[in-house]
Amino acid sequence: MGLRDLIKKKDRLGEGDAAYSETLNRLAGPEFTFIRSDTNTHEIIYPPSHPKNDRYLSAHEPASTPSKSRRSLDVFRPRSRGNSLLSAASGDSDGDSSTNGSATKKDHRRLSHRLGLSRHPKTSEFVPNDLPQINVTSTADGPPTAETKEAKEVQEQQWEKRATILASTNEERQRSRSRSVSVTPSISYTDLDGLNNGGGGGGGGSAIDTSSLKALGGVVSSKEIDQDIQEAIRLHEEGDLERSTQLFGRLADPDGANNPLSQVLYGLALRHGWGCEPDVERALTYLSAAASNAASVETLALKAGVKKGGAAKGELVLAIFELANCFRHGWGIAKDPVAAKQYYETAANLGDTDAMNEAAWCYLEGFGCKKDKFQAARYYRLAETSGSKTLGNTWIWKEKYNPK
Repeated sequence: MGLRDLIKKKDRLGEGDAAYSETLNRLAGPEFTFIRSDTNTHEIIYPPSHPKNDRYLSAHEPASTPSKSRRSLDVFRPRSRGNSLLSAASGDSDGDSSTNGSATKKDHRRLSHRLGLSRHPKTSEFVPNDLPQINVTSTADGPPTAETKEAKEVQEQQWEKRATILASTNEERQRSRSRSVSVTPSISYTDLDGLNNGGGGGGGGSAIDTSSLKALGGVVSSKEIDQDIQEAIRLHEEGDLERSTQLFGRLADPDGANNPLSQVLYGLALRHGWGCEPDVERALTYLSAAASNAASVETLALKAGVKKGGAAKGELVLAIFELANCFRHGWGIAKDPVAAKQYYETAANLGDTDAMNEAAWCYLEGFGCKKDKFQAARYYRLAETSGSKTLGNTWIWKEKYNPK
């Protein structure tokens, strides 16, 4: 019988009817007992029995003696539990009756602290404290002019310099972690004073002293290396992952070709197990080597005044992006949201569309930074105008997110 039928039947029945009490019993809900308890005591809370009764939801004395402390939820409890107010009121002492008010305040910590879920630190050892901060809104979108074009070129040089600093810092931190790969030392700006005596500053800035670059451990590609890379890519696309990875490994060898692009691709193969056993730590070592080698070439290019970057700019950006993925997902290293966000943003401002979307996500979710929907919309817009559109992101084109 449905609930509506029971109500109708109740209305038809009289109190003197034999079925009346049966119907009321069927309509009556279950009986509940409300108990307020801690790990040592429990108290029954009674509802009001009369409108004049002011003991609404008042607690009565415990109906039973304090029960034995539960041990199933120790993760939620502070170390000292004997100073709770209810335990003190009932005269219970669990060995901590002499605790004072300061101890009580200490024990009532936030749940996130008890579970070890504290917020991520705002600093990272892989991000130097003196990392240059660049105003990303200084070159507003609009009709291209000679001034805005020049401003964007200057800003791009700043971001590339920032990438070389991140690569150098990462190299220093990872050097002790490397097992079999000897990372090439990066070139600092102070080491370049004597390298450009032949005149790198004018219109012929691309004339870089390659012999000096090799002497410092830099990498210059060759026609033979490029052909081998294309062959390895062809093998990978045809499904011959084992031979492809072996060829990438030979080209990535620091004692051999020491090619930055091959080091990135070999690092990805080691990370994902393409034709080999996955080894995320060794993959991180090769990605760090790629970033360092590419940063050496780009540092020389920047010092020579090359506005569009040197021959290894693409390798540098790709390596920075993949290192950001390592920091974000904890591939071969502990998760580091601050480093991931900084690396993503650097690669994004150097033209990597995947990094644009990831940097936008970091700002949107507050991953490694404060939440900022304005910056998130900016990077999502940048990615979409660069050909990488994300479905469902129509909100980024709202007027309130326009550059100011």
